[in-house]
Amino acid sequence: MVHIRFEGRSYDMQEGQINLNASMNDSAIKQRLAQHFDVNLNRFETYVIDRRPSGDLIIRPEAVYG
Repeated sequence: MVHIRFEGRSYDMQEGQINLNASMNDSAIKQRLAQHFDVNLNRFETYVIDRRPSGDLIIRPEAVYG
């Protein structure tokens, strides 16, 4: 499962829906996301990819505190 937080919305997808897998590096995952959402790659530049022990991916904007 892939959970994506993008532009204030949450998306839950299967890896196959966006042609990615957990073994891909961060750059490749961000490239696939940019293609899927039809946006420039730089929109995902500051995004964090959290790989969960279950194999799920959580992709979200970098958290800024304070």
